[in-house]
Amino acid sequence: MIDLLLRDAAVRQAARSLRPRGDLEHTVARTAWSVIAEPGDGAAGALIRELGPVEALRVALSPEDGTLLSPASSVAPHMRRAWAEARQRWRPRAHEEAVERALRSAAQVGATLLLPEDEEWPRRVDHLGYHAPQALWVRGDAGLLQRGPRASIVGARASSAYGEQVAADLAGDLAAPGAVIVSGGAYGIDGVAHRAALAVGGATVALLAGGVDRAYPAGHHQLLARIARDGAVVSELPCGSAPTKWRFLARNRVIAALGDATVVVEAGWRSGSLNTAGHAAELGRPLGAVPGPVTSPASAGCHRLLREYDARCVTTAAEVRELWGETSGERPNGEKAPHPDRTRLLDALSSRTAVTEEELARRSGLDPDRVRAQLGLLELEGIAHRTDRGWRSSGAG
Repeated sequence: MIDLLLRDAAVRQAARSLRPRGDLEHTVARTAWSVIAEPGDGAAGALIRELGPVEALRVALSPEDGTLLSPASSVAPHMRRAWAEARQRWRPRAHEEAVERALRSAAQVGATLLLPEDEEWPRRVDHLGYHAPQALWVRGDAGLLQRGPRASIVGARASSAYGEQVAADLAGDLAAPGAVIVSGGAYGIDGVAHRAALAVGGATVALLAGGVDRAYPAGHHQLLARIARDGAVVSELPCGSAPTKWRFLARNRVIAALGDATVVVEAGWRSGSLNTAGHAAELGRPLGAVPGPVTSPASAGCHRLLREYDARCVTTAAEVRELWGETSGERPNGEKAPHPDRTRLLDALSSRTAVTEEELARRSGLDPDRVRAQLGLLELEGIAHRTDRGWRSSGAG
């Protein structure tokens, strides 16, 4: 297949258009693997690690049956059997048109293809071993996948008002000083975490279980479009791919791998968020859980994590930062010291007269972007509110 693809002028043109400075063979081969293998396919990961993406594709799709490697290879017999079985599921997907379509579709929506050979590749996902992604399709700022610290915040789709409030507070407080919020783009806690990060001018990354050109859920079309513009929307699957139950579970391992810590805000006893937490625990990543009312089924999963997974109890952004080793900056009596920028902006606000963002920047001595980020956070906390004439203090905080 790889030889046919490299001889196909349309495929070569699409690959060069998408990655003008990338290695053509590797671009085409990695794209083909993202088409024929499901995310987290350990057989594919092992074969690629053994032979490299180009030769692995030749061997995997060779018309000749029998052993995949020479008898002199040190590969264990059980891996040879796994590869022989995997060929049966890879071959039906091996179509040159599908690879060309993946490359062209990505270029059409402005997506980039990030490969393990690239300097921008997030090395943390390599800790997944044979189950690590073979490629990442990205709309937006691919650099956010390496920028730290990164907090993976996940939780129930059918979230409560309590869970949403906690998620917004955590994500906003973490994103305002510069942490990247990673989540899955779903309804409920995921969406709240993304929106809170954007509201304070922070950065957020959405990991999808389908192609980056498909808004799923459909009700998050505008949210995902904004994340693609101001953050990053990421998937292992090429454009046009539909999300499935298995793909949701598979993408959870990447959410856990990307985060410096994973926090489950709200989760039922069998919530998919526990799957993400399990991956974080297997990877040795710090794991936090937000406690809820003991009578609430929506928090039963979080309590299970605290009891069975050795998750840390977290209730504030400072406690989340402690998960990855950052000090909380608390006063001796336990009260958290306010950020200097926050204090300066509160001094510049008035509870009687609305003040424009430009005037607040002049009064506080902060740059306009920092003013907007802090205002978003104060608005989430109910300390400031926007009017037609500008911003006013609510008299709290």
